[in-house]
Parts: sequence; structure tokens; C-alpha cells
Amino acid sequence: MLSCVQSGAVLGIDAYQVRVEVDLSLGLPGVQIVGLPDGAVRESKERVRSALRNTGFAIPPRRITINLAPADIRKEGAAFDLPIALGILASSGNLDFPQLNHYMVSGELALDGTIRPVRGALSIAVACRDAGMDGILLPEENVEEAAVVEGIEVIPVRTVDQAVGFLLGQNPIPPVELPHKDDIPPPGGWPCLSDVKGQEHVKRALEVAAAGGHNLILVGPPGSGKTMVARRIAGVLPPPSFEEALQTTKIYSVAGLLKNGQGIMTQRPFRAPHHTISDVGLIGGGSIPKPGEISLAHNGVLFLDELPEFKKNVLEVLRQPIEDRQVTITRSMVSVTYPSRIMLVAAMNPCPCGFLGDPNHECTCSPHEIQRYRSRISGPLMDRIDLHVEVPAVRYRDLSDKRRGETSETIRDRVVAARRLQLERLGSDHLFCNAQMTPPLLRRDCKVDDEGGRLLEMVVDRLGMSARAYDRILKVARTIADLDASESIQTAHLSEAIQYRSLDRTMS
Repeated sequence: MLSCVQSGAVLGIDAYQVRVEVDLSLGLPGVQIVGLPDGAVRESKERVRSALRNTGFAIPPRRITINLAPADIRKEGAAFDLPIALGILASSGNLDFPQLNHYMVSGELALDGTIRPVRGALSIAVACRDAGMDGILLPEENVEEAAVVEGIEVIPVRTVDQAVGFLLGQNPIPPVELPHKDDIPPPGGWPCLSDVKGQEHVKRALEVAAAGGHNLILVGPPGSGKTMVARRIAGVLPPPSFEEALQTTKIYSVAGLLKNGQGIMTQRPFRAPHHTISDVGLIGGGSIPKPGEISLAHNGVLFLDELPEFKKNVLEVLRQPIEDRQVTITRSMVSVTYPSRIMLVAAMNPCPCGFLGDPNHECTCSPHEIQRYRSRISGPLMDRIDLHVEVPAVRYRDLSDKRRGETSETIRDRVVAARRLQLERLGSDHLFCNAQMTPPLLRRDCKVDDEGGRLLEMVVDRLGMSARAYDRILKVARTIADLDASESIQTAHLSEAIQYRSLDRTMS
């Protein structure tokens, strides 16, 4: 007898529908799984056999053939355990599941019949909705993330017999209620910028970077507060939209980084990998591709502390994802694309000893050592960083000042107002901030007057800037104008934007 159970599998950050076909026939008893299963899927026959036996269900002594269709895509993970178990029970002829064709099923089985959480439940729920099914049966730990998908019922199940009772109509289970978009709590919990003493120009640069989604690098001696400032940038970013939160949650769900019972992610991610990370860890990959740190930071911040200490090949692979805002990983059997729309924030010392230009400490580095240290960061990568900000050592007068500076919340209010202007201007082009502007949009929205043109000409010719660096200046100037609620870019806005290219001056 043949039965079919609908399930789903993840490819990249999206999921596709998988038909779990189970056939019981005469022959030597045994279980054969086909359809390009990986090791975890092949081992499911042992988990399913023990789980059914320990929950009181008998497996008929027949030859069982299980096909996972489409058969030309490799299947991985243990999420097919529950649909295989239900397919075997349906094929045995002892149970009639009138609702089986209306629901998608996903879940890993323990040997005692309990159902464990799976990765990618949110993406599978989206595939369920797109397939036009009524709902999805999921482990209890996964239902919060899946419940944000509109148009389907999300049914939490704890054990195999509970799932069987629901499909038989004997054990009704109410679907999990959909959280309303307006019920998403605002971001919070980040350290406040008011903790940072002095460094007002650095805070201003941080505000500009957050307002336009610009990449930022902080250069200064040890102890000047570079890392302290950088770790507070997430607190001044605008809260994510529902669509951004949904996409970020999908990535973390696929990566298995959502906590059990966690629903949609309400804060922008902040990722800070150590400088010993590999290029695969940063960009993603592996024999079975997984998202890397740059995708885990999607819609948020990727912070690289001590930037020159990262391996050169690791830094160089950042160039294309920063520009294209996505990472495509190709293997012999599969090609997947992960989003990587990030705000890159980096920090570095000005030289190996860290005290170049510090009036209170003498630099012990030779010019050759300084050049070799800075050459670890290539010109093309530096071109992709919009703001270069020098962070000097903090003076005692600032450290001893008892007054508190502006809070992150106050700065965030200005950032949100500037982002609102950008959304009105760029929303029709499906862009969210000035850092994402294309050359045609630069020509449309970043026009400068004659005085500003002469200033740009002088700076570009003197410093030998690339065309990309020129575009970055215009984007930053547009953001500064938005913070001032100015419709046009003024010379003062250009002057401030040019000041944020300090490394172009020191490396030229």
C-alpha cells in the first residue's frame, strides 16, 4: 500500500516542498530510503522504528521503500523522521488519516517517541503557505517562529501519538496564534552611548553611519574607546521592519541559532567574529553550504575588531558580498545564495605598536613596519568603507567630566527621522538607506552646486581618489543633509563628508 506525506527541506534560507512517499510491499522485511538522503536521513529508519515501537505502534513485517521527491536534490537533517513515521502508519492500512493531505509535517524523533525541534521551521512554514496547504505540524519548540507566517495553521505536537490523534480527528490541537506585527517589542538592551566620555566627533560619525547604513572604520591607539563605541552602534540603529525581522529570523532558523521557543527576532543582529576566523566561517560554505557571519549579520552590524589581524584572504572575500549584498556559494551538486546586507564596522590601530600620532606616547615603529601593517588592508576593500574616523586618546578632562552625554535613544530618534526621508525617496526603488544607492540614483539625488563641485574636484585630484571613493563621499553627504532635513546637499555637508576619508589622506 502506498501513502504520501508532505514535508519540506531547506535550500539556502528558503525551503521547498518534499513528498515523502512510503510503499509497503511483500518481500524480505527491511527499510530502504531513496531520493539522495544524507547520513542523518538514512539513519532515520532506526529512530522511526524505535519511536513507533516505544509508543505502542507496530511496524508490519514488510519491505518498506521510502522515496523523498524531488529525487535530484540532496536531503539532509532529521526533519523527515515524523513524516516517515506517519507515512509508515498510513501505508500499513491500520490507520486512516483523513487530514494527512491537508498538512505539511516536519520533526525529528527521539527513541521514546517525543518530537525534537528542527532547523529552518520558519522557511518550511513559508513553503507550506506557498503550496496552498491548510497548515503544518511542528515540534513545540519551533511553533513560535513559524506562527509569524500568515494564512496557515501552525499545530504544535510533542509526541508521535499526539500527532496521530490529531490527524485521526480524535485529539484536536488549537493552532498557535499569530503575533500581530504591531506587537513586536522595540529594540533594547544595548549599552548606551552616554557611557562614552568625550569623543564627540566619533559619536557624530557613528550617527551619520547609522543614519545612512554606511560602513565605518575607527582608527586610534589602544584604550581610546574604539571597541566601546562600536559595540554601541546597534543601539542607535532604527528598529527593523517586520519584513527585515522576518528575513533575519529565517537565516537564524536555518543556521539553528534560534533559542527553543523563540519567535521572530526583534533586534538587528550584531556579530563580532574573532580575527582567527576562516574565510568559510566569515562568508559561509562547507560541503553542505551554511550561512557565515556576514549573512548572520544581515540587516544588522558586522564588527571586525583589530582589522589588520584578520588573514588577508579572509578580508579580500568580503569585497564582493559588501558590494552585491549577497553571497552565492556553488558546490558540485548545489548552488545557494545568502543575503548579506550589512553595515560593516571595523576598528584598527594606526600602526603595529598603536601609538602613531599619539602626543602622549612615542611610536616605536619604522616607516616600513607601518606600511606593511597598513598594506594588510587592500585599497579596494578600504574604498568600500564610507567613513574613516580617527579616534584619539581620551583626555583626563573628558574622563573626569560627571555630565552624561546624549543617550542612544536620543540619537536613534534623529537616525529614524533621517531614514524616514530616505525611505520616501528610495522606497519605490526597493532600497532602504543611502548606502544602497546605485549610480543612477546618485545622479538623481546627490546633485551639488558649483561651489561643491569645485571642492570635490580639488579633493579628488589632490588625493587621487577612486571613482568608488567619490561615490561614497556623495552618499555620506546626502545622509548628512538628511540629518539636517535639507533637500539639497550643501557645501558644509560635503566638507563634513570629506573629513570622514582620513585614511585616503594618510595612505595617499
